[in-house]
Amino acid sequence: MSQVTSLVQSVDWLAIAPPTLTAAVALVVLVADLFLPTARKPLLGWLATAGLAASALLLLPLLDGRRRTFCLTGTPDACSYVADHFTLIVQFLVLGGALLTALLSIDTLKDHDLPAGEYWFLLLSSAAGAALLPASRDLATLVIALEVASLPAFALVGLRRGDRLSSEAALKFFLSSVAATAVMLLGVSFVYAATGSLHLSRVAHALAALPDPRLATLASAGVALTLVGFAFKTAAAPFHFWVPDTYVGAPLPIAAYLSVVGKAVGFSGLILVTVQGFPAYADVWGPALAVLAALTMTVGNAAALRQDPDRAHSAIRLLAWSSVGQAGYLLVPIAAAGYAHDPAHAIGATVAYALMYAAVNLGAFAVAALVARTSPANRLADYRGLYHRRPLVALALGFFLLCLAGLPPGIIGLFAKVTVFSAAVDAGLGWLAVVMAVNVVIALYYYLQWTAVLFRPAETPAGEPAGAPRAPIPAALTTALTLATVLGVALSGAPQLVLRFAAGALL
Repeated sequence: MSQVTSLVQSVDWLAIAPPTLTAAVALVVLVADLFLPTARKPLLGWLATAGLAASALLLLPLLDGRRRTFCLTGTPDACSYVADHFTLIVQFLVLGGALLTALLSIDTLKDHDLPAGEYWFLLLSSAAGAALLPASRDLATLVIALEVASLPAFALVGLRRGDRLSSEAALKFFLSSVAATAVMLLGVSFVYAATGSLHLSRVAHALAALPDPRLATLASAGVALTLVGFAFKTAAAPFHFWVPDTYVGAPLPIAAYLSVVGKAVGFSGLILVTVQGFPAYADVWGPALAVLAALTMTVGNAAALRQDPDRAHSAIRLLAWSSVGQAGYLLVPIAAAGYAHDPAHAIGATVAYALMYAAVNLGAFAVAALVARTSPANRLADYRGLYHRRPLVALALGFFLLCLAGLPPGIIGLFAKVTVFSAAVDAGLGWLAVVMAVNVVIALYYYLQWTAVLFRPAETPAGEPAGAPRAPIPAALTTALTLATVLGVALSGAPQLVLRFAAGALL
């Protein structure tokens, strides 16, 4: 009887509350969709938004310290779920990003006649998986959380029925993701075969002292294959090819979601497996990630530079390629962690940059969603004269672009880039810092070029006859744009706050 009792453990429901509530609201939305008449379907959007807000508020009681649950009996350090500072920061980013996505989606569903019940269920399900991933501390839970976050996203990308671009985007996203997942699972199986454990703490201990050289070779192959899977999730080159077409074919809020929450999922998983699971193989993943970072930022910025302003969807394509370039910057501190004596400091730089990027990139997509209401093609040329039509919106987009470029008044973007530079230099990766500096200069051109377009006069506002009154901005879209702007301005006014906040992400 005592043996049976020792296998029983209590579940810390407060620790798992944020992803659990998100999943519960997803089920409530799915069931409610069966009974609500068509005219009342918009209520599902507000229910989903309220659920995401409540899930984010549940992070507040967890700020008092570390919580662990689903631990091995007799081994309290080997747990499957840990709510530490790193987990809470990434969960805040994920749930906050999903909340802004929900606000962007409310009017998109009306304009494009998307099925409300399915849309909100899939979005909440993906957000639940994304919130679970940073808390995962064993490879099985981590892979499951990654797929729970990814599988609904495939359906969301292809939810516009009868749209060829949407169907092609979903198919390309699905096939490439499945291939990457298969490679990652093969790598995880190799690591498990070499170490005999799935918990990251035990894997790290076992990899440091493998008794057989053949097991060391197997483990090296497993580490490399696992990195390939996460390289796809982070849109790192050469695994980035799905990004532009997927962003163009997806509903605009889902493109915004993938650019922020999708990246947060990939980078948090990559941080966990490298820094916590594979520290003994830093000589394998450190150089590999450094090369990936240099290649990713170069490919992304070079492609963004070549966008034709008059091409359909060129604004979304520029944001897509920009997100690939930004992924390269985010990879720099993780690569530096493989060389640094204090990996936690380098990881803090990635978290700080991710928080900045999330706020301003969602804001840029919010403006793109507004412009798409009158100019569905969403060309860069459609933004010409935006300042004369909507001065505040143009100023907000200009501010977001300057943040992404790292120029004042976007101080938070400048501080984030300096932090990433410092992580590379401190780790002895001077060549990578030089590559990053060159890419920052390249990115300045297309960000400033887009910013300049906003203030050029347009003879006739795009999509409107001359002298036509401006259509009012929907309340949900206004709220999303306002929140992103206020957050970006507040962080630029006190950038030390985000850096201090990111310092709490020490693993």
